[in-house]
Amino acid sequence: MDRNGNYYIQLNSKVEKMLRTSEFLGSGHNGIVYSLPNQRIIKIFKDKRICGKEYNIFAKTKRSKYFPNVYEHGDYYIVRDYASGERLDKYIKKHGINKEISHNLIELIEEFKRLNFKRLDIRCKDLYLKEDLSITVIDPKNNYSKRVIYPRHLMKGLNNLGVLDEFLLVVRAESSEIYELWNFNFKQYLEKTIK
Repeated sequence: MDRNGNYYIQLNSKVEKMLRTSEFLGSGHNGIVYSLPNQRIIKIFKDKRICGKEYNIFAKTKRSKYFPNVYEHGDYYIVRDYASGERLDKYIKKHGINKEISHNLIELIEEFKRLNFKRLDIRCKDLYLKEDLSITVIDPKNNYSKRVIYPRHLMKGLNNLGVLDEFLLVVRAESSEIYELWNFNFKQYLEKTIK
């Protein structure tokens, strides 16, 4: 990679053929995403180690309704389902949050526990909300390696959107134990960041 952020990766002819029929969707810290036919995307990574880590998470979560199906992968790419819907943070900015979305977010974190994730957290921008308000995770990171016992990034995002209190009311109604854990840890996190 050069200092302008450009990088070159040698891809096989099959992937190059896929890219000829693709449409650019966006880019991030770890790579570039293109849409493919049949409601699929290809994500091309800058670093094969990060690609391998993300693929391993998708492989371990393949039976979960929250994660897209993966169809193919290589050292630097993953072909998976396109996540339809709207990014959670953008949806909340337009429509706010409600009990159903809050419940679905709580269920997502419970699914992370069932999947034996060490990191029980995700960013709002890595979640897509479908029309039926179900959730899809698009960019899992460090879920099996980094230990986080509550959804800190998620709560930080909801706090920045002004809907954290509304979310926590639903958490408290569903489980006072989870509410105490999440609320206590997030308050401590906020105190540390203010100092």
